[in-house]
Amino acid sequence: MQNTEQNTSARPMLLLPLRGLAIFPGMVSHFDVGRQKSIKTLELAMSRREPVFLLAQRDMKVDDPQREDLYDIGTVGHIKQILKIHGDVFRVLVEGECRGKLLELTSTEPVFSAMVEPIQPEEPAHLTKRDEAMIRNVQELFVDYTDLVPKVNSDVVLNVMESRDMGYLCDYVAQNTALKYPDKQEVLEQLNPRRRMALLIKKLASEVDILRIEDEIQNKVRSQMDQNQRDYYLREQIKVINEELGEDEDTAAEAQRYTERILALGLEERSEKKMLKEAARLQKLQPFSPEAGVVRTWLDTCLDLPWKTVTKENTSLKKAETILNNQHYGLEKVKERILELFAVKQKVGSIKGQILCLVGPPGVGKTSVARSVADALGRNYARLSLGGVRDEADIRGHRKTYIGAMPGRIINALQQAGSRNALILVDEIDKMASDFRGDPASALLEVFDTEQNHAFRDHFVELPFDLTDILFITTANTLDTIPRPLLDRMEIIELPGYTVEEKVQIAKRHLIPKQMEKHGLNGKELKISENALRKIISGYTREAGVRTLERQIARVCRKTDKILLEKKQKSVSVTPANLGDFLGVIRYKEEVHSQRSECGVVNGLAWTSVGGEILEVEVNVMEGSGKLELTGNLGDVMKESAKAAISYIRTRTKTLGIQDDFYKKKDIHIHFPEGAVPKDGPSAGITTCTALVSALMDVPMPQDIAMTGEVTIRGRVLPIGGLKEKTMAAYRAHMKTVIVPADNEPDISEIDPVVAKNLRFVYAKHMDDVLEAALGVRTGPEESPQVLPHPTKESESLPLRQ
Repeated sequence: MQNTEQNTSARPMLLLPLRGLAIFPGMVSHFDVGRQKSIKTLELAMSRREPVFLLAQRDMKVDDPQREDLYDIGTVGHIKQILKIHGDVFRVLVEGECRGKLLELTSTEPVFSAMVEPIQPEEPAHLTKRDEAMIRNVQELFVDYTDLVPKVNSDVVLNVMESRDMGYLCDYVAQNTALKYPDKQEVLEQLNPRRRMALLIKKLASEVDILRIEDEIQNKVRSQMDQNQRDYYLREQIKVINEELGEDEDTAAEAQRYTERILALGLEERSEKKMLKEAARLQKLQPFSPEAGVVRTWLDTCLDLPWKTVTKENTSLKKAETILNNQHYGLEKVKERILELFAVKQKVGSIKGQILCLVGPPGVGKTSVARSVADALGRNYARLSLGGVRDEADIRGHRKTYIGAMPGRIINALQQAGSRNALILVDEIDKMASDFRGDPASALLEVFDTEQNHAFRDHFVELPFDLTDILFITTANTLDTIPRPLLDRMEIIELPGYTVEEKVQIAKRHLIPKQMEKHGLNGKELKISENALRKIISGYTREAGVRTLERQIARVCRKTDKILLEKKQKSVSVTPANLGDFLGVIRYKEEVHSQRSECGVVNGLAWTSVGGEILEVEVNVMEGSGKLELTGNLGDVMKESAKAAISYIRTRTKTLGIQDDFYKKKDIHIHFPEGAVPKDGPSAGITTCTALVSALMDVPMPQDIAMTGEVTIRGRVLPIGGLKEKTMAAYRAHMKTVIVPADNEPDISEIDPVVAKNLRFVYAKHMDDVLEAALGVRTGPEESPQVLPHPTKESESLPLRQ
């Protein structure tokens, strides 16, 4: 076979442009025609019985094609039949005769006509082995094609398998496959049969590969759809069974409900993705499996958190001040700090980085102050107590993989508060402990660090939660047990014990009305005189706060209820005279210390967790062999202070007129009363030293003087802590003079004004100053002792040694 085909002379023909279609010679095809020009062309060809040149246009969207819109090679065909389908749409049946080449488009109106050169194929030549191989390749590809496209007629397959003409086989296969019309046009334009077959093999192989991929995709989709239908059918059965058993809805509906709630929160992408993943897991689990219960608990916990909930806060500084004053009497320093906090919030818009720690003895109102702060700021309130907590998981929660896992106290407090700008009170932060389960104080470091808590992660929840809008307030009785890194993150606000006057006002304004309402009494049924109230405070309570006072008032109210019911009285009046009928015998006498001046008996001042106390020191000096006896349940520091005092006295024996060898020939017994109470600390140093000097010199010690301070072996007086509580104790014990270290003089401005007004302070730098002020002994390293008159109430502070 030659590579070229013989051509006849060109002749004019009617031209029918085809959209998305290619017609091959020797094939019968049908297609729909809707354009008016095309319909006129068909009618004209039928009436003239002329052939039509069927030529594809390059762009299907062009409605009125021109020469550049048409391909060069088409098919000369004859119209076999025209049927009107509906409206202006006709279906035409044509038979291809031979290929043709468009030479010139001669007319476009009213119909298309052109000069066409028909191309007649040559006679088939002898087939070579390569030609046989190509034919078989086409036939195999066509079989593969029919396997993937089962709609192919069996007669078509038979014709393909029996055909031995390369040109005809290419045209026949191209006509009966779903190749794209540009690919078919390429096959049509290839005049050489061998090249045409090579091109067809390439196109057909590509089509078969695409069909195989499509088939794989359809199989996967069909399999998935079958599985989904099966799952749906089974879930519907489970749903009907659950309804019959009266049980809850199936996990699919439950998971869908969780999904809707999660999407409604509008969380950040990672958190939302994690929660949606768990909801999807729930749908795949058995409803009553343990794992499903864990997932439900986790989702419920996460969804209950106030991710976006913010409450409207108070914006009036005056209103906040009124709330604080109405709910609490005194505590001016605390109120001032809270109002400063409020002012900063109004000015800046946020109070991030504020962690307040309220420190003071029990019963002074630390917890109630935090609740009042929440009311003043207009924030939700939640409280968590850390007393006795020794497990780190209590703060950060347990991993949800553990049996019985639950979130930590911080997350529980957030759920309780219900808003992300709440006030959370962390109560009793000084009562935490640590053991083999971890240190809970370390877990709080992240919570109280404003640079880290924007993404706080609870072990159970595992999602970051922003705590920067939370206002944390902590309470403690002492700072000694709080780790330094945790203490460094908090601002310390000290709450001192109440004076008698403050307790009277608190009782009248808050405690008595509260207890009367609680016990069903009104102002006419019970009247407590102010003197009776003072007697309750002094004789039945010994505390820095007002808890015991409230209990005693509640006791009076209970007795009143009984009297009103038994004796049918209309009212009860409580006075100092009949107070014993309500509260019994007075528990605390006013004479809590010795009222007469004695040698070797000195009033010291001690700090305890419930406030300040008077700590007496008694010293007995007896003939003996130099034994030193220390009693009173003392700690090591206190014992060392006693030994330091003796060392100082030995350096002053000559000026004090004491025997040089008193420590060899005298037995000294130092005792601190109330031996059942443990005592420790260095602040009793000058008290012990003064009592020793008083006993050794046989000089009486005035009992209206109290003192506190640490002493060194050289006699220097060092500063101490807890001065507010200690001076309050001196005031309650009716002391007139208090000796304090000179370095503590700036702290005097922090004590209660009533205490400062009623006490005379002496500031000592050296033990010589203490002895001069307390015993009237003016001494020094090279001086002889002189006994001066004791200071009286009217006298001013004695001049101190420089």
